[in-house]
Amino acid sequence: MVGKKRMLLLVLVLSLFAASAAMAADSVKAYTTLEEPLAKALFEAFEKETGIHVEWVRLTTGEAVARIEAEKANPQVSIWVGGVGTLHIDAKDKGLTAPYRSRAAETIPAKYRDPDGSWIGLYIGPISFATNTKRAQELGLKAPASWADLLLPEYEKKVRMANPSTSGTAYNVVTTLIRVAGDEGKAFDFMKKLDKSIDQYTKSGSAPGKSCAIGEIPVAIGYLHDQIKLKKEGAPIEITIPSDGTGFETASMSLVKGGPDALQAKKLYDWILGKTAMETIAKWYVIPLSSAAAATDTGFELAKMKLVDQDDQWDAKNKARLLEKWNAEVPAAGKAQTK
Repeated sequence: MVGKKRMLLLVLVLSLFAASAAMAADSVKAYTTLEEPLAKALFEAFEKETGIHVEWVRLTTGEAVARIEAEKANPQVSIWVGGVGTLHIDAKDKGLTAPYRSRAAETIPAKYRDPDGSWIGLYIGPISFATNTKRAQELGLKAPASWADLLLPEYEKKVRMANPSTSGTAYNVVTTLIRVAGDEGKAFDFMKKLDKSIDQYTKSGSAPGKSCAIGEIPVAIGYLHDQIKLKKEGAPIEITIPSDGTGFETASMSLVKGGPDALQAKKLYDWILGKTAMETIAKWYVIPLSSAAAATDTGFELAKMKLVDQDDQWDAKNKARLLEKWNAEVPAAGKAQTK
């Protein structure tokens, strides 16, 4: 009798172990830099279609690279979805990501994917300004139409942007201004002057827009798709594209080298490049790079924007140097505090 009970207990333990192993096999761990509602919609759709559960954590682009680098000896995730492409290149250069040649990659133009397969672009998002119309009316402000406008005295302490040390969005602003100025020295002179207009530098690139939407700050610098979504949700904001030139993010995706769920991560990678995922992404007012989905009408035409001649490879190579220079020269004492 005792022997039978022990046998039944052993069978139960083995069954639970097998079930646990099966659950682990049907899941994948990910870091994402997508906004939480989009990440949730995307990963839940993947699970519904494939049965594979995604355990995900939302981080800023800078945080994602820092976390993956800190975990290099013992990776905790297998895939990184979203985030400015420059930092995916940076992660590749640091040996943090693994090459993968997905068949679905052919839907993405060659200029937006790594020749070695270490990263791939998902969508484009131009940099823009958001102005809270209620606050602007109270203060007698006009929505800025150019980077130069932001230096006018009336914008002093009226503008918010992210900190380039933690935000890929803000680092994109730094490299954009270098190209708008046509010279690195002139760009840093401009950023020192711009600092007088900045009330604070936030940790996340989307945070300034959210603050602008609720009237906490009159003007915010961020990405067009984030600002359009806020406006569609009812925020009293006017969106403008800098007429003197603007840069853009190439939101990307990479597999993490040595990740614990490599097979499932590749399935997620392939799926994100497919029609269902791309149509979900397009609903967030971005410009999807895949031929599998058409862009949602945003009310803004890329052809009418003065886009800078962006070089993500150069941006990645010079990131550490430019951030060190920015931190040393640009923010007034105490202002670079992020939240």
